[in-house]
Amino acid sequence: MRKALVLVAVLLTAISFAAVKIGLFVPLTGPAAADGESALHGAMLAAEYVNSHGGILGDKVELVYYDDNFKADQAVNIAYKLVQKDQVAVVVSGSYSGPTKAAAGIYQQLKVPMISAYAVHPDIVATGEYIFRVGTLATVQGKAGAHLAVQKLGAKKIAILTVDNDFGVSLTKGFKDEALKLGAEITFEQKYPLGETDFKPILLKIKANLPDVIYATGYFAEAARLVSQARQLGIFIPIIGQEGYDSPQFAKLAEQKAANGVVITTDLDRDSKSEITQWFIKEYAARYNLDADMVAASAFDAVMVAAKAVQIAGVYDPQKIRDALGTIMTFENSVTGFRGFTAAREAVRTITCQIYLGNRFHWFWEISDPEVVTP
Repeated sequence: MRKALVLVAVLLTAISFAAVKIGLFVPLTGPAAADGESALHGAMLAAEYVNSHGGILGDKVELVYYDDNFKADQAVNIAYKLVQKDQVAVVVSGSYSGPTKAAAGIYQQLKVPMISAYAVHPDIVATGEYIFRVGTLATVQGKAGAHLAVQKLGAKKIAILTVDNDFGVSLTKGFKDEALKLGAEITFEQKYPLGETDFKPILLKIKANLPDVIYATGYFAEAARLVSQARQLGIFIPIIGQEGYDSPQFAKLAEQKAANGVVITTDLDRDSKSEITQWFIKEYAARYNLDADMVAASAFDAVMVAAKAVQIAGVYDPQKIRDALGTIMTFENSVTGFRGFTAAREAVRTITCQIYLGNRFHWFWEISDPEVVTP
């Protein structure tokens, strides 16, 4: 009798601690640490949200996460660890394009679904049928930027600055191809290295070129230096950025309010009427004493989508979760406006354009034309 009671106690303990593990890799150290922290915070909020609403299949969500240090080799090592050691059945990338692209091949090989939260490079999802993206594909975001420049801002002559990595090059390709189709002229184009601190030589060339707008890819640190130095040189034409600018660090690092007037294409509309979006923005600020950014919002959505796929699958099995992800054509609990996946596993969404004014980003314009936003 005593043995039976002990066995029951052990079983009840196991049940009470049952959890659905969702893997996550983020750059918590290195040059992308601020974004990595945002992604982790967003993912944690999603796990808490799911658990407070009953969990998944009666179990709690447990995030199993590691720091990739913004390095591709680390992301690859983490992929093996999450699958083989931690035995997760679905993974979220809360990292940049380089590490995400490298890790995608491992998840595809091991047949475990991976959802990219905000990494934009086209090759990520093209890796195979186990790889999905809830953020905006680079070429689509670039196309949207071209419509912003030409249709909304009336640009005819455009200067392009590109951070020389997967993120920057893929965004610029989408932008340039579409801008030319729209009849704009690219009058100046140059790449710069990640981590660049002195943009003045390039900006002086741009100033002499007299463009109507500058389309500049980059992350928040480079973006802050770029806009600060542009204003110092008396360049006050519109500067168009992308989701890499979408961080509280951008305005914090920009000098003398140089961030004011900068317009970006991104996935988070701060002025959205969506109940869950406004809940997320307020809850994030209350929890972390920071303004929510696109990275945090996208990581939240990616974990929410992963949780929904497990619920649809009805079992904690990688192949069935992958199949379930492929059926998500509508999605209600999205902070960023993610509406579902295309047959090619890319996100369907409206792209918002935000302008930085005062002390935060505000709604400026949006692009919903299916010809532009459909991958």
